[in-house]
Amino acid sequence: MAYKTQITTIFLSITTHLFLLLIIINSASSLQILNTESTSNPPTTEDCNNRWIHIRNLPSRFNLDLLTNCSEYPLFDDFCPYLANHGLGKKTHIKSRSWYRTDPSLLELIFHRRILEYPCLTNDPNVASAIFLPYYTAIDSLRYLYGPDMNSSFQHGMELFEFLQSDEPGIWKRHMGHDHFLVMARPAWDFSQPLDNDPHIWGTSFLELPEFYNVTALVPEGRAWPWQEHAVPYPTSFHPPNLACFEAWIQRVKRSRRTALMLFAGGGGIGATPNIRRSIRNECETGISNSSTFNVLESNEIYSKICHIVDCSNGKCEHDPIRYMRPMLQATFCLQPPGDTPTRRSTFDAITAGCIPVFFEELSAKIQYGWHLPEEKYAEFSVFIPKEEVVFKGLRILDVLMGIPRSEVRRMRDSILELIPRVMYRRHGSSLGLMTKKDAFDTAIDGTLQRIKDKLPNILLEH
Repeated sequence: MAYKTQITTIFLSITTHLFLLLIIINSASSLQILNTESTSNPPTTEDCNNRWIHIRNLPSRFNLDLLTNCSEYPLFDDFCPYLANHGLGKKTHIKSRSWYRTDPSLLELIFHRRILEYPCLTNDPNVASAIFLPYYTAIDSLRYLYGPDMNSSFQHGMELFEFLQSDEPGIWKRHMGHDHFLVMARPAWDFSQPLDNDPHIWGTSFLELPEFYNVTALVPEGRAWPWQEHAVPYPTSFHPPNLACFEAWIQRVKRSRRTALMLFAGGGGIGATPNIRRSIRNECETGISNSSTFNVLESNEIYSKICHIVDCSNGKCEHDPIRYMRPMLQATFCLQPPGDTPTRRSTFDAITAGCIPVFFEELSAKIQYGWHLPEEKYAEFSVFIPKEEVVFKGLRILDVLMGIPRSEVRRMRDSILELIPRVMYRRHGSSLGLMTKKDAFDTAIDGTLQRIKDKLPNILLEH
């Protein structure tokens, strides 16, 4: 029996390594293809002025080797099945061209693959406007959050810093890291444990290390007092490969009949403690039998349902976009209450479905995603209802949403359509036609370059 177990373990190990080897080979092949394409139609110096990026050559222990641990942490989900297609995951079905079972925790892998296609890459760090560190920060953090290194979480990142200091140290010292950036596929809170905490609490101390104060970190959720980080959209499951697939989706969103006034896709809200999710459930579940609700349905010719709840508790929706995208296509408003943290991937699923997001606190999006969702335009594409008004003062969400004129709703939906390209991560190797539309990756790169450009003059004056 022990012999069979040992053989099974060896077989699984070999299978995993072969799978990862294929990923590495595909990455190398893709890079070769990209180099060939770039020589046939290279960007001009003028096109890349102040836009050159150098990808730091890190040992594989900082990125690809970490993927071999994809099933090592019992308390964390096994993410091995979602490594396919360079982090996009497997397609939702065989004939799908744009939809994948994407795990947001693999944003680092998705970003790494996409930056290989960036047209203004340079091998010379001295001419680069920015230096990208392909370090899978969040994946490496798992050994501190769920693994054997929990008690040394304050050391997360030090091995990387020591490498940057010892290998071609001039690249770092040129601007003391101010021109460096990386991606962290977890909320910034998970990397913000104070260095002097004793005993240690949840998280690592990566963003608290003085050594990395100057580095720009792209995260799916920033803190209320962002210092190093800037928030970028969670990856959804929509990754079109060409302009035709993208435009076909846009047409579907436009044609979709919105038969439900509002939708909540999520879990929670079933306890006795007052909170916004509990208020939403109460309004949706008990309000259905309310006579005023029937009056609302009778007085309009649009909605056959006031509220639709999609149960996403216990991870039911994480890798099954069909479960929530179809209902979102049929709803006018998608409620985005905060959960364990203020932000939600569902915000970007809703926008992709043309469903107007309804926020209950500003930290959920407005002061997070300034590059992708301009703060001054939030009233054009979203609704804000303070959660305190709903939870403690009895304000009905239904009354607020029904009070918005239909002409205003149509205008907001038009604004949502314009945002869809900015919050999606198109598939790597996508068509030239689709590349003309800036997506979440492109917008993040633009924002990062501008952020670094704004910082450097002040740094140079100080020195």
